[in-house]
Order: sequence, then C-alpha cells, then structure tokens
Amino acid sequence: MNIAKVIVDVQARSINQTFDYLIPDRFLDVLQNGMRVIVPFGPRKIMGYVVGRVSESAYDELKEIIDILDLTPALTEELLELGKWLADETLSLYITTYQAMLPQVLKSQYKKELVRLTDAKLADDLEVLFAGRDYVPYEELNNRQIRYSHVQKAIQVGDIMINYLVKSKITKKYTTIVKPNKDAYLLEEAIQDLAKNAAKQREILTFFIENPEAIEQTKLLKNLQTTQQTIKKLVDKGLLVSTRMEVFRNPYDDDQVVKTTALKLTEQQEQAISPIKRKIAENQHDVFLLHGVTGSGKTEIYLQAIQDVIEKGQEAIVLVPEISLTPQMVHRFKGRFGSNVAVLHSALSSGEKYDEWRKVQRKEVQVVVGARSAVFAPFENIGIIIIDEEHETSYKQEDQPRYHARDVAIYRGEKHQCPVILGSATPALESYARAQKGVYQLATLTKRTNNKGMPDVQIVDMRKELHAGNRTMFSRRLKKQIEQCIAKKEQVVLLLNRRGYSTFVMCRECGHVKECPHCDIALTYHKNSNQLKCHYCSYEESVPLHCPECNSDLIRYFGTGTQRVEEALTQLIPEARVVRMDVDTTRRKGAHEKLLKQFANQEADILLGTQMIAKGLDFENVTLVGVLTADSMLHLPDFRSSEKTFQLLTQVSGRAGRHELPGEVIVQTYTPDHYSIELASTYDYAQFYRTEMNTRKTFQYPPYVFLALLTVSHRNQVKAVQTTQKIVQLLLNHVNDKTVVLGPTPSPVTRMKDRYRYQCMVKYKQEPQLRNLIRKIVQQFDDDVRKDDLLITVDMQPYQLM
Repeated sequence: MNIAKVIVDVQARSINQTFDYLIPDRFLDVLQNGMRVIVPFGPRKIMGYVVGRVSESAYDELKEIIDILDLTPALTEELLELGKWLADETLSLYITTYQAMLPQVLKSQYKKELVRLTDAKLADDLEVLFAGRDYVPYEELNNRQIRYSHVQKAIQVGDIMINYLVKSKITKKYTTIVKPNKDAYLLEEAIQDLAKNAAKQREILTFFIENPEAIEQTKLLKNLQTTQQTIKKLVDKGLLVSTRMEVFRNPYDDDQVVKTTALKLTEQQEQAISPIKRKIAENQHDVFLLHGVTGSGKTEIYLQAIQDVIEKGQEAIVLVPEISLTPQMVHRFKGRFGSNVAVLHSALSSGEKYDEWRKVQRKEVQVVVGARSAVFAPFENIGIIIIDEEHETSYKQEDQPRYHARDVAIYRGEKHQCPVILGSATPALESYARAQKGVYQLATLTKRTNNKGMPDVQIVDMRKELHAGNRTMFSRRLKKQIEQCIAKKEQVVLLLNRRGYSTFVMCRECGHVKECPHCDIALTYHKNSNQLKCHYCSYEESVPLHCPECNSDLIRYFGTGTQRVEEALTQLIPEARVVRMDVDTTRRKGAHEKLLKQFANQEADILLGTQMIAKGLDFENVTLVGVLTADSMLHLPDFRSSEKTFQLLTQVSGRAGRHELPGEVIVQTYTPDHYSIELASTYDYAQFYRTEMNTRKTFQYPPYVFLALLTVSHRNQVKAVQTTQKIVQLLLNHVNDKTVVLGPTPSPVTRMKDRYRYQCMVKYKQEPQLRNLIRKIVQQFDDDVRKDDLLITVDMQPYQLM
C-alpha cells in the first residue's frame, strides 16, 4: 500500500479527481487518510488531501509526496465520505467541500515548528533534534533522517506538538507551569541544605510544601516577588520541574457563566422529549420536528437530550443561526455543560476558531455549539444533532459548496444512527410538510413554560395615519405606548424590517435616482460619512449637490434606514435612550455583546435594530415590541416572501412579555389585510401553513416541486443571454414532459460588478438524472469558463433568488 490517492487543491472541474503519488519510505508507517500533504503538480508544489491508499496504479511514472502537513488527520474517514457525497449533491468540486469543513488556519500558507512540551527524556533521535531547544523549525525534520513514526508517537503521547505559524502570527498561546519534582519531606530536607543567603529559594520551596499543585510561572514570580533565575536554579537541582503548556484562547469568560441544573419539564415537554430519549437509548436515527411557540422551553429539551448523550459517552452538535449565537445562547450551554463545550462561529478570530476546532479534534469536549459550518465538527461518535430555528435561511450556504446544513445533519445522523432535532416556532414549510406526511416525527409545544399568554398584537394601518395627517414613521398608538413604557421604566424593542428597503437619493424635479455605475441598483445613503454606497460591489461616491440629469438642487432622501429612525425617535421622544443595532454598529469584534449588555443592564430604553434583534434574545423588562415596516419584504421577487414575513413577525413578537410583565406588540403596515400579517398577529401557524400551501400548489413551488437555479454571468450581455439560451435548450432536450424549464430571464439584480447575470430555473418532481445532466451540460462550456471569463453557478436548492 505504498501509493496514495490525493485530491489536489486546484479549483478546476477538469482536475476534480484523485491523483496517484508514491509514498516515500519515511512516510509509509505514518500516512493516513484525511491528512494534508504537499505534492508536486506540474511545475508547482501544492497541497492535497489523502483520500485512500492502494498497492497498484494504472500509471507507470509516479511522483513522490514531498511532505506531510499533519501527523494527525485533519479529516476523519466519515468526513472524507461526507465530502464526496456533498460534492455530488451540490455539483461542486471535492476540494471545495473538504476546504469547507476546516478552519481558515488550515487553508492558508504557513510555516510550522515542532514544540517540546515536556522535560522528560524523548527518543534519542528526537533529543538530538531538539538539542536543548524548545522550538525546532519543521524543515529540520526533513533534513535529518528521523523516523516520522517517532514524531507521531511523541505527538500522540503529548510530549511534543506541531504548531502552525500563520502569516507570522503564532496561532497558539503558551504558558510555563512550575511544580514540585519531589515529595514535601524531601523539599524540607533540601531547605536545610540551602546556603544562608538563598532566602528566595527557601521561600519558593516553602511555598510548594504548602501548595504542592502546579502554578503558572508568571503568577509565582508575581506572588513571591522573585526572578526566573531563582526558579531555574531550583529546576537545575531537580527540586522543581517547569513545563511549557498550551493555553487555549477562550473567547468566553468561563468565570461569568452561572452553573445551571436541569429544570422540571412541563407535561408537553415530557411528551416531546420521551421519543427522542428512546431513540438515543436505542442508537436509532430519526428526525424530529419540534414545533414550539417562542418561550415554550425548546432549549431545555435540547439540554436534557444532550445530557443523555454525554452520559453515554457520545457527542452532540448544536447549530444555531449566526445572528442568534448571542452570549445568552452560549451561556445556556456552558452553564449546563461547563468547559465540555466548544463554540464555533464567525465572530471569533481565526486563532480562536482554530483552538475551538482543535478541542473537538482532540476529543477534549463533547458538545459543539456553532453556526452553519459547525455541522462538520470532526466528532467520531455523534449521539445527537440539533438545529435550532431550523427555518432560518442562513443555514443555506450561498457560495460553493451550496449545501443546506439540515441535509448534512440528516446525512450524518443516518451514518451515526442518532436522532436529529429540528426546532422552530415557525418551521419551514418544507419541514412541516414532511412532518405532516410522517417523514419526520412531529412534537408540538403550544404553551409557554411560565403559562403566560402570548403578547397581544395590534395591527396599525399606516394608510389611515397618512390620511389623518401623521407623516412620521411612528403611528400615534406606537408613540403613545413608547412614552408610557419609558414612564414606567419598562423597555421597548423596535424592529425595522429593512431588507430591500434602503435609503436612496432622488431628485424631486425630474425623479432621477442615483444608481451604481457597476450594478443595476440604487446607491444607499449613509449619513455619518455623507456618502452614497453600493451594497453589492462597495462602490462609493459623495452625495451630489445638484441633480446630474436636470441640475436642480431639489435632492431629497427617501426610505427609512435605522439611522433615520434613530434620529426621528430622538426628535419625537427626546428623553428616550436608544441603542441601535445594525450592520454598521456591530462591525467591530465584541460590539454585538457590548450593545446587548448595555440594554440588559437597562442603560437604554429602546433597542432599535434590523433582523438581528428578532430572535434568541430574552430580556425580562421588555413589554413592548414595535415593527415599523412589516410589509417591506412582501414585495421582493421571492416566492418565500410571505413565509419569511410571517416568521419574522412571529419571532419578534416572542421578544415581548417573556417574564412577569405582560407584553404588547404593535405592527405598522400598509397592507394590513395580507394573510401573512393577519395570521402572524394571531400566532396561527396552522392556518398560515394551509393558506401558503394552497398558493404554492397553485403556482407550483416547493414543497410541491423541487427547484434548481442556473445563473450565467459575463461582461458581455449578449454572451450571457446566448449561453443561458443554449443551456435551456440542452435541458429541454433531456428532461421529461412534466418538468418545467423557465428562462432565460435577467436576474432581479441584472448587472453586478459590471457583469450581466441571466438565469434559468428548473421545476421538477421526478428527475433522477438531473444532477448528471446539469454536470454534463456545464462541462460543455469549460473552454469558455477557462478562456473567456464566463461564470456558471448551479444551485440545487435555491433560497436566494436575487
């Protein structure tokens, strides 16, 4: 078995296969599947993943592997399998799916070093290699004839480790630990033998007789006001021993986490959890849809199910949407399972992410809580996978590989024979339809755990406000309620549903709207920098004083951004203290937490924000929730817009009256009679499901059909249209009569970054060969992709139709 099958890191469809390489003798007994290697590829040296080993190759002349990057595999056998399945499902390259599973640190160019972690004697050849040093550049391994298996063994025992130096930033932190090397009575004897002037040495030994535990050297130096020299003398005499230890960066301060214990479950919770516990005990796979109103105690069910899994010695993956990965959520899991939890999400620095990932890889934790990509956590004995707020579209990745975390979770659940829980107050229609059919098991929680009712929802028709002469963004009712809340020292959450509804600049004389020169979209006005910016390509320019079309100076701003609402609020209710949360105010690391903490400590009366404030937040003093523009999403070209509106309104209503104080919700809208707004105000999911399913059936949209979206983009508009036409024709030649192929049509944003975008959509029920067909069709344009900068993207489960 001296030949390795390697997937190389080249993003090209023609190279999407394994290549054979000879394994040099020095790597024979250490190379395993899932390790990253450096191999010669043409004139270059590039990285690749070992996916198999064989004894024979179809080729005569094989090149040798140059180097091994990991001495512990980066990908497990199961993840290698998963990567192949995922590449086939999403029509992406194998290398792309493997890269998606690993932290950023393992994808960049870096140097490595070997670090000695012990003072104990190593194997002879390793002692020669280290020669009294703590660090050795990894290249020295290659230059000396040292057995890699010796290095691998020393790593497994924990005597040495490989450290990645990412772009000169050390990705690991170390501290030196000092502890006694002899029993207390021997230390006492040693004190007697010390010279009279060795007062500090005497003090250190006395300290260790009273405190025999290991201590960080920095603390010891500080506590005893001594020097490294003094400690070194005692180490040289063999009385103390010092070791370098890796410190994991902890993005969360564990001292602030309050320990919690399991709560007594309500009758409904008991009914929901018992079949899940049964499947855990019997090692059986099933998918449960946990449909519970906000505040019905879904998290407690997750925690108690995970407890069962941990007691069996197994592992748990919990996915939460990126925006509700708040410290509140993390503290719930840390509070129950302490340091047995790793957290993975995008707000961590790459060093922190890498540390958390390695805790999982080294089996130091049993629970991982994270956003979408945490579904690839390298656990090998999974006992449960949980997806909270499963309806969230952020579980779908919008670039290659375009996977949905739900599909990956269910695939892994089948492999590990464990249950998968999908939880939501407003499940995705597709999931609920599967539960109705019995494909998933449905568990319903209709009551809040504190038996409090859901807050009252009042719908305000903004058309009537206009007729009554109220031209502000706030209805009279909302303004009055905000004032009352502030007088009673209660808090308010205001949601500005601003997707697709930005502040643009228009000339009132001729109606000219300033657009981006590179994209077909109006520029958005940013007040603090007085700039117009494009949110697609980052183009920006200053606000014009005169209209570029008719030279009039009647330039006005339209639309409502969070900044404008904040200004209007302070004018209308000057005494209100407002915290604003949007993309601009939460850019910096830790800003999210800081703002929420401010609100939680009641240093502000109003939390104003975009969708990021709609879910997962729990403040006991919030009694009023206001939704400023409930219908801005209803008018987007997206068949899911009613569903998204219903979900958002239900979620944000759930932020009010979660504790002792009763809550109220005021929804401002220009379309008060739209069913998604009416039914969200009465929390009637069942009726919404029936109404929306009728609409979907009439117009043939999921879950009645499957969709595939192909988007072609090119700098030349004619080329983009013609290519899309060819693709449509080729599809029509091979699909069955009942399958509908729509297109070519321009994408809703037709030009982006100076590229024209056209799309075609396939609606189908039975097309077992569709993936192969699309793959073959796209391959026919490989030359254009290579030479002519043509881009074809395929999404087999589109959520973003823009």
